[in-house]
Amino acid sequence: MTTLGLIGSGNIGSTLARLAVDAGLDVVLSNSRGPETLAGLVEELGPHARAATAPEAASAGDLVVVTIPLKHLRDVPVEPLRGKVVLDTGNYYPERDGSIPELDDESTTTSELLQAHLPESHVVKAFNNIYFEHLAALARPAGDAERSVLAIAGDDAPAKAEASALIDRLGYDTHDVGALAEGWRFQRDTAAYAALYGDPSTSFPDWRPRPVKLDLLQQQLDAAQRYRDM
Repeated sequence: MTTLGLIGSGNIGSTLARLAVDAGLDVVLSNSRGPETLAGLVEELGPHARAATAPEAASAGDLVVVTIPLKHLRDVPVEPLRGKVVLDTGNYYPERDGSIPELDDESTTTSELLQAHLPESHVVKAFNNIYFEHLAALARPAGDAERSVLAIAGDDAPAKAEASALIDRLGYDTHDVGALAEGWRFQRDTAAYAALYGDPSTSFPDWRPRPVKLDLLQQQLDAAQRYRDM
């Protein structure tokens, strides 16, 4: 892999772009407002970054990250993502995204919705449960004693292997939670959501990061509750 495509360049997208450039990858960024609005970020990132439209970023990426509000899921281009591994950072916030009945009744998950929209792509849920500042701060080289682990989920084993290889280059170990349907275990407001990577003695906006090892991540995944049971 040499190029990471980004559909969405907000807090998570821009953080991943920085980590990718630092890891020696090329990045192609896009957002809903047009490539010209990304000029400042591209200048900051340097010669390994360029801005494009969402279809162009989807076409250019060896792997592609979709990191947009869930309400815009139908805007994700389908054809240029055919056959590709797509990492989904999405979370469901009804006050932002509007009510989505199949998520309200928990008959599906956010990444399964994206997979249904991209039937010939290979969706892997990743990066959705970590605050963007912590994502930037906790990245460490392989073998570092302070390296953290991130959860992933997906229905395709080779796709998860590709996603894990990317995440390794960006500075994290991975833990395979299982199929996309198991992605609910680290969705919004579960025990393994964003607070897991925050120092519990601090709070936003002075929320310091803390490294997370597999045993702690697994403990929180095991503690996950469905919304209806909270």
